[in-house]
Amino acid sequence: MSNIFSEINRRFNAGSILAKYIYINAGVFIVIRLLIVILHLFMIDVSFPEYLQMPSSWTLLMYRPWTIFTYMFVHLDFLHVLFNMLWLYWFGKMFLRFFDGRRMGRLYILGGLAGGLLFVFSYNLFPFLKQYADYSFLAGASASVMAIVFAVSFYQKDYMIHLLLLGRIKLIYLAIGVFLLDLIAITSDNAGGHIAHIGGALLGICYACLYEKRIDIAYYKKRMMKRFTNFFTHKPSFKVHRKQANKQTHNDWNRRPETDDEYHRRKNEENRIIDEILDKLKHSGYESLSAEEKKKLFNASKK
Repeated sequence: MSNIFSEINRRFNAGSILAKYIYINAGVFIVIRLLIVILHLFMIDVSFPEYLQMPSSWTLLMYRPWTIFTYMFVHLDFLHVLFNMLWLYWFGKMFLRFFDGRRMGRLYILGGLAGGLLFVFSYNLFPFLKQYADYSFLAGASASVMAIVFAVSFYQKDYMIHLLLLGRIKLIYLAIGVFLLDLIAITSDNAGGHIAHIGGALLGICYACLYEKRIDIAYYKKRMMKRFTNFFTHKPSFKVHRKQANKQTHNDWNRRPETDDEYHRRKNEENRIIDEILDKLKHSGYESLSAEEKKKLFNASKK
């Protein structure tokens, strides 16, 4: 038994971000289903999955803020997790042909956040849905998957795929068809799921459109999360601030601070250079990089 878990752990650590997300979703599903079976056998309440699913009630969400992240890894039905993982695998492989694993990892989370937020806003805005807000919950990776599907579809609008009955069509046509089906189904029994799909899809479209303009919103998400974490973990004292201020030179005080536009242009140019270096590394190997390129790649890895 220990060998089995060791092999799973080895494969997980050696796998791509796509494989890791599939492992996590499948693993969470198996653990939840086993716990449900055990609790059923002892006739114990099995409502614990609600603490991992995202509620549509603002009040309940304030008491369970972690659910905006956990819900996107939770599936309760086998077919639900199966089809979500198939979509994630197929379109994740396409995504990785044009982007790297880091961007996919961040986009998965961003898509889940967008789908979850649209789900909550919709259930507290529209009268038809508001009547169900107190006992509606969201679960599944669909919004995250839709973000990946629509990002690659709108970034590579001429990319062709082969469908069993339709033959060869452009990927973007499939994405638009899925979007329309979700849109006309938002008053169905699974309204929350379709709304989350739309939220993830819109995020994916925004990602692709901005990326074409050399703006990577997944990068800024990383910066925001880092600042959010530092806010709670870094507590500088008054003395440190004064000491650092005293060390500033006359030129530091007189230097004009960057405007937002200047900062974004500089960061976008840095990202473009790193992308070109990574592409060169992927196709020609590490030894093909110049000393300056190696230095830039090393500095970027520390950020």
